Amino acid sequence: MSVMRTAMRTHACGELRAEHVGQEVALCGWVWRERDHGGVTFVDLRDREGLVQLVIHPEEAPEAHAVAKGFRSESVVRVVGEVRRRPPGTVNPNLATGEIEVAVRSAQVLAAAETPPFPIDDRIEASEELRLRYRYLDLRRPEMTRILRLRHRINRIIRDHMESLGFLEVETPYLTRSTPEGARDFLVPSRLWKGSFYALPQSPQQLKQLLMVAGQDRYYQIVRCFRDEDPRADRSFEFTQLDVEMSFVDEEDVFGVIEPLMARIVRETQGVEVPTPFPRLTYREMLDRYGTDKPDLRYGMELVDLGPAFAGTSFRVFAAALADGGVIKGFAAPGGAALSRKEHDQLTQIARETGAGGLVTFAVLPEGVRSPVEKHVSPGEVEAVLQATGAREGDLVLVVADRPDRANVALDALRRRLAERLGLIPEGVWAFCWMVEPPLFEWSEDEGKWVSVHHPFTAPADPEDLDPPAARSRGYDLVLNGFELGGGSIRIHDPEIQRRVFERLGLTPEQTEEQFGHLIRAFRYGVPPHGGIAFGIDRIVMLMAGKEAIRDVTAFPKAQSGQDPLTGAPAPGLRGAAAGTGPAAGRAAAAPRSDRRPRGR
Repeated sequence: MSVMRTAMRTHACGELRAEHVGQEVALCGWVWRERDHGGVTFVDLRDREGLVQLVIHPEEAPEAHAVAKGFRSESVVRVVGEVRRRPPGTVNPNLATGEIEVAVRSAQVLAAAETPPFPIDDRIEASEELRLRYRYLDLRRPEMTRILRLRHRINRIIRDHMESLGFLEVETPYLTRSTPEGARDFLVPSRLWKGSFYALPQSPQQLKQLLMVAGQDRYYQIVRCFRDEDPRADRSFEFTQLDVEMSFVDEEDVFGVIEPLMARIVRETQGVEVPTPFPRLTYREMLDRYGTDKPDLRYGMELVDLGPAFAGTSFRVFAAALADGGVIKGFAAPGGAALSRKEHDQLTQIARETGAGGLVTFAVLPEGVRSPVEKHVSPGEVEAVLQATGAREGDLVLVVADRPDRANVALDALRRRLAERLGLIPEGVWAFCWMVEPPLFEWSEDEGKWVSVHHPFTAPADPEDLDPPAARSRGYDLVLNGFELGGGSIRIHDPEIQRRVFERLGLTPEQTEEQFGHLIRAFRYGVPPHGGIAFGIDRIVMLMAGKEAIRDVTAFPKAQSGQDPLTGAPAPGLRGAAAGTGPAAGRAAAAPRSDRRPRGR
């Protein structure tokens, strides 16, 4: 990327190459390193585009040399000089500008810098809190510049792709009405309307559907969204999403827009071709095979039902689980038999921490199968386990007997941990898949009632079957390498079906009017069949950048505590601000989910 020439510079530091040899250049940047070799001063000057070596000879430029002797790390300087080839034997092949150097004839300190609180280097050891407090220094690091450039590139690819397909980019407001989207709202007190509040949008869900009512046919937006929920590695108070809605479509139309976009992002940022179409797995199939609705398909270790293997078992733990309507499930971990006793204990702890009662293992060794419960199970049951899981010599079979939900969560966690521990995750593989046919409703323990899995406008798979928990929906999620990138659905456009869904959710006509009246009224004036999807761009960039938290790919993120070490936010309200601060003012009741519902594992 070329930097625009200005009155103070002719080139960026990182763009100089051998073809510039002989040219006089003016450069501006930050002093990275300074060193003295026999009276000759060498300086590495850095800007966003990279760094270049400056050489200042006391005989050729005594005034510039005197100025350079006073350079301090991270000071901003301007130099003028001639681009020269480096002497033989001094070329740096690891540096884009490694063939050349700039012989400085004049130098000027534009802004002196104090000693920074940590080195501006990619091999940084400073704490995250310190880095976030001085984020403007952290962003000077080449690694952070690379990430911001990657994020910019992905946004550009999205816009280019969507516009090529006839989508119209439409901005929706930040100040809107609080609507039930699945998390608490951030509320903004109104100065003009005392005692009333705007809400920051959790998602433009209803507004994008209204754009379809408005006849805009195809909409997209790269939009900021806000949710007052506990931050995690892949979740934050504020996030950026790609929001999409289309008229006169079914699921395959939506997939047909998104799959080539995701394949293009991987191709242009990672240099890897991703085959399309992506696999489609039902919600039920995902839980049965992987224990989660966002599986990592880069490795095997699929779960299997071991209930038949222990149908008549005398092992009381397994027999009790089956008698109580539970399941016995497990998988074989290749090479896991070599794990130490300590690691076995750690696996058992993982199972318990994720809700399961415990863990049973079968190590397939040359001398036979070893298990803590080998005295309680028969040789025939052990053989049936090996047959069902496909375990071979050197493998470790992990088995959990519990309620289906607990067993699935525990085995999913164990599967992920062992894939990493045993080196089973291949490099450079991008395994996308669609989760389809999720439940239409789910039971909320907090609210004591059935709520929508996505949101109450998600169309049922069968309009005649709206009875939870069996009712399926026309919702879908896109999963990549074990992360849910986003989700959406085909929407309800039949007023009678919509009325029945609201009834299943326990909403009275008065509550429906209060929460969704503006949308219901719009639907009376002709609404096209429509559907859409929304993606977390932060998560996409996180995965493409090889990072483990979206804080690492956000310019100015909050800490995991929710605080901003840079600005000190949140802070007490300023004098003269509208009334309405305090915990109660910033929260709204949770209810049906939006397209970007962030499910936990």
